[in-house]
Amino acid sequence: MISIILNPIVIAVVILCILCLARMNVLLALIISAVIGGVCANMDLSDVMNVFIHGMGDNSETALSYILLGAFAASMTHTGLAQILSLKIASVIKSNKYSLIFILTGIAILSQNLVPVHIAFIPILIPPLIGIMNKLKLDRRAVACGLAFGLKAPYIMIPAGFGLIFQGLIADNMMQNGMDVIKNDIWKYNSVIGFGMFVAFLFAIFVSYSKPRIYQSTENEIPVQTTDLKLTKNHYITIFAAVLTLLVQLWTGSLPLGALVGLGVIFGLKAIDHDKMDNLINEGVGLMGYVAFVMLVAAGFASVMKATGSIDSLVNSVVPFMMTSKILATVIMLLIGLFITIGIGTSFGTIPILAVLFVPICLKLGFSIPSVIILLSASAALGDAGSPASDTTLGPSAGLNVDNQHDHIWDTCVPTFLHYNTAIIISAVMAVAFFK
Repeated sequence: MISIILNPIVIAVVILCILCLARMNVLLALIISAVIGGVCANMDLSDVMNVFIHGMGDNSETALSYILLGAFAASMTHTGLAQILSLKIASVIKSNKYSLIFILTGIAILSQNLVPVHIAFIPILIPPLIGIMNKLKLDRRAVACGLAFGLKAPYIMIPAGFGLIFQGLIADNMMQNGMDVIKNDIWKYNSVIGFGMFVAFLFAIFVSYSKPRIYQSTENEIPVQTTDLKLTKNHYITIFAAVLTLLVQLWTGSLPLGALVGLGVIFGLKAIDHDKMDNLINEGVGLMGYVAFVMLVAAGFASVMKATGSIDSLVNSVVPFMMTSKILATVIMLLIGLFITIGIGTSFGTIPILAVLFVPICLKLGFSIPSVIILLSASAALGDAGSPASDTTLGPSAGLNVDNQHDHIWDTCVPTFLHYNTAIIISAVMAVAFFK
């Protein structure tokens, strides 16, 4: 037990959580936690920083994507298209806050599977809706939970878009570690986890955060009223740029290139004057720059954790406890997945690490293939919702905190962590007990 408590990864993640809950800036918390974790693993301080800095490059494409998409979001605001979209939504919801939550959750789901832009829609669509949310006295924690569900549950249980990538990683890594699996079967078993998350989503919006919450009004809010919704030439150019951004992304597999093409269309066709280019890029950095830097630092943190070699030792420390019961083994492996993912901040990047460790153990304990699929998927997904370094939480916070009235840790990370990680653990344990 002492070896588990003193494991560098456990120490680093616990310190990260404590610092974040104490309202330390996430960037600083990640750096400090990585340094302490590295030092606890007997790494030289200079080696820790070298690994950290080199590891930041692993998320460079993601960071560049967010900066360019932030600029694209700012351009949509300048042309007025974002305001029109928000007014269209306002006319549909008819002062029903639950309708607004379900619409935003539905858009988040589409951003994972049908139109795979991930969190890029949030800085475009959410800020103009803040005034509507304030008038409805809508608790933004409910919106954060809705967005997190839409960003997370679809890739777990829908075999399209990001879901196809996630489930492909599960299948590939299970086969590489000695367990045959049919990729098309994964979504069927993972639907158990998705259903548990859906129950948690409903509980969050109808029970936990259903009471009115008052926010201070700001000068930049979009008024809740119907205005002239006619589209102009600049609006059509912006829509064309958005469609082209998506097509280029799907064709080349590069989101930064897609965003760059979209910006080129907006400026090339003069939907926005060239002399506003600097301001737009600055606004883009303001919208998504912080998220981009957190993703870079999170990659550095993950690199240090891997370099410590402590993941193997953590698993080896708990293996003796697993041999007594499949249920106990399931719970232990889920908790290990939670600790690893909450620090790394990405369920996709955690899959190869967990598969190497978990699949041999599951084979030895006689777990069925459905049980291993559920266990590996749940272990990888745990921590993604609730991690201060995950885009599942950073994205919603970037949109909901435009007026500095939504705290990233206490209003996004803690609510999503409590609801979805609890749901994932319960549903995974029940499913493993059923499939044996």
